[in-house]
Amino acid sequence: MTDVAPLLAAVAGAALGLAADRLSVRWPAHEQGYRPRGIDWRTLVVVAAGAAIFGALVVRWSEPRELAILLVFAAALVVLLATDLDQKMLPDLVTLPLVGLAGVVLLLGWSPLLADREMALLSGLGAGVGAPLLLLLSDRLLGGDLGGGDVKLAAAIGLLAGASRMFAGFLGASLGFALVLLVLMAAGRVGRRTAVPFGPVLVGTAFIAMLVH
Repeated sequence: MTDVAPLLAAVAGAALGLAADRLSVRWPAHEQGYRPRGIDWRTLVVVAAGAAIFGALVVRWSEPRELAILLVFAAALVVLLATDLDQKMLPDLVTLPLVGLAGVVLLLGWSPLLADREMALLSGLGAGVGAPLLLLLSDRLLGGDLGGGDVKLAAAIGLLAGASRMFAGFLGASLGFALVLLVLMAAGRVGRRTAVPFGPVLVGTAFIAMLVH
């Protein structure tokens, strides 16, 4: 890997983030009469996320097939981050293919995140089924507003990452998201009853799972 490869990957990720943000203001279809927003804080978040994950993946992974799988997965996650921040929506057109991709990669034994596991298939299947069920159960008990897209994305991440990596990623992403919410509440940008999307937590979970050793 050349020294410039992570920089080029970060630039590509930033470009993808910008394209995903501009896509999210038009797709999926908004309510009638909606006027597409301009570039704002959501644009900056998605661009920064795309640059960070693409650059970090190129640093972390070097084997071509492993890197290709994770870059495709990351690209879809950047698009989902953009749509969730703009519309609080994780479209089936992206989440369902991710579930399929993660399942195929798991069955073929190609998952980079499970390559060192003795029971990789069991770990992937367990997380792919268990994580959505736990989210649904906790959502019902706490009276949350978990969407179908969140459940499908959790299944895709579980199939790709396995139980231990997904747990580590979810813990880190949840703590980070909680800190962001506290800052926004202190700044008066959100209130206790403000609806916030859960997608960014799941996207963060996947990003962390892809990068931890």
